[in-house]
Amino acid sequence: MKNLIIVGIDFSKGSLGALDYAINIAAKSGAKVLMIWVDKVNYTSTFFNTPKTGYKAEIKAQFEKLIKKYDKKIKGKIDYKIRSGKVYQEIANQAKYSDADLIVSGTHGTSGFQEFWIGSNANRIVSTAPCPVVTIRQGFYVKPKQGIKKIILPIDSTQETREKVPFAMRLAKHFNPEIHLLALHSTSVQTIKRRVNSYADQVEKYIKKLDEGMKVVRASIDAESVTTSTLNYVKEVDGDLIAIMTEQETSAANIFLGPYAQQIVNRSEVPVLSVHSKGIYDVTI
Repeated sequence: MKNLIIVGIDFSKGSLGALDYAINIAAKSGAKVLMIWVDKVNYTSTFFNTPKTGYKAEIKAQFEKLIKKYDKKIKGKIDYKIRSGKVYQEIANQAKYSDADLIVSGTHGTSGFQEFWIGSNANRIVSTAPCPVVTIRQGFYVKPKQGIKKIILPIDSTQETREKVPFAMRLAKHFNPEIHLLALHSTSVQTIKRRVNSYADQVEKYIKKLDEGMKVVRASIDAESVTTSTLNYVKEVDGDLIAIMTEQETSAANIFLGPYAQQIVNRSEVPVLSVHSKGIYDVTI
């Protein structure tokens, strides 16, 4: 992260937790932070209990307080913008316009049947964003005292599974965490299992080439449910961040995530880094 981190802000606990997380990254990387508040078309005055004609002044006052709180904690500039429209579209548009490196967004999360319905703003931000996105589930995030200590990289049989690694390592270099390579075997077919192991080997070599001192932990799971197995492993090792591919569907104007990505984003109790595929599969290059 050398340029810009964008944070969606609605002044809820979830979004303020996301801002705190972004500031933690910016403090290590030197990145600038841009906070975005989106004035919805159907906005009502209930949030701040102020007349509609005066709510923007209140919004600006709240942003100034945040800038004062965090300005001395990071080397880069912290600023804000107010946009109008649909939340996920405007955050994605700003990220594209500003050529942002990363978006950080809070999410309320879901459970059970709800996670298969149309996604929240966080899910749609992940789907439409032009850059990687970190989502943080409200109510579970606790500010890390010593940064990001353990990053979990689930590895499956898809070619895209390796594409998240370069960006995850860009983030990792600022925190020097353990990298956990989690080989997920969702089938007993040996050819496919060997492919997963081969991808994990490639990723390990790539990481060691970038940083010989980086600690890499290997694990392998026969997973009936890749989502449950991933989340159980993260909890078992006390992981701090999960890095996944979005598995973005091509239908419905690209606003839906694939089932694994959606479930991880909605259910994870630790932050999730979601990366879009660009068709560059060989991390050994």
